[in-house]
Amino acid sequence: MSIVDPHLHYWSLASGNQPWLENPVPNLLGDYSPMAQDHLPEDLERARGEIDIQACVHVEADAVDPVAETRWLAEVIASGARLAPDALVVGVDLSHKDAEEQLDAQRELSDRVCGVRQILNVHDDPLFDYVGRDYVSEPGWRSNLRMLASRGLSFDLQIYPSQMAQAAALARECDDILFVLNHAGMYVDRQHLDGWRAWRDGLRELAACDNVMIKLSGFGMLDHRWTRDAVVPLVWEAIDAFGIERAMFASNFPVDGLYAGYEDIWRTYLEIVTGVSDSERDALFRDNARRCYRL
Repeated sequence: MSIVDPHLHYWSLASGNQPWLENPVPNLLGDYSPMAQDHLPEDLERARGEIDIQACVHVEADAVDPVAETRWLAEVIASGARLAPDALVVGVDLSHKDAEEQLDAQRELSDRVCGVRQILNVHDDPLFDYVGRDYVSEPGWRSNLRMLASRGLSFDLQIYPSQMAQAAALARECDDILFVLNHAGMYVDRQHLDGWRAWRDGLRELAACDNVMIKLSGFGMLDHRWTRDAVVPLVWEAIDAFGIERAMFASNFPVDGLYAGYEDIWRTYLEIVTGVSDSERDALFRDNARRCYRL
């Protein structure tokens, strides 16, 4: 089975750049202490099993110093490791006055920088709240986001369904930027019908923007005992909203490695879309990721 993985993370704890891993505190991921160790290309090589990874995209891993993270990744790439990242979605705090300098410093470190992610998840429940701040409503943040267009960079959009209408308005306003919705829109409020409706309707509103794609990933983050049957309606709803041409599967490894093996994740994805044509399967597992991240 050949794939392009458009969402994974590497880190070295010796860098001191991910304190959230050095001192694990249970959160929406549950007890993530098993993940609190180095994760390098050679670790993915061991974990991949029979999955042929043709290319992969590294997404920032909540580093204290994103420039240092990119410098380290450039060294990993220079080492010639087989599963070194083919593209980098780097971290930039777009609320900072020096956001442009942060970004350009990282682009100077590596010509594989293809996009930016800044986690935006806010939620009334502290267990699910990431940032406690509505960045998208801040004029300075929005102004800095616009600089991605002139650099030909995409923006990885990690939000909850309650933020989707606001994000869709942002996508319409910045129609020269490609937005990539992370983790199937993070369907978080699962106890009531209103939660499902917010996720479903939010997907449709975002999908109405031609400059938004979706990554089908991260299912274990909010359902630690996820099964194929539990994920089927989420994947089908997302693909129905965005179409085959704007959806792609991803591993979110090693985070989702807390809940399933790398090979198991990808083989489950394949089972979920049994019956699609060869070209549709290629789009979901390889071609859309290549196009999105210019691989």
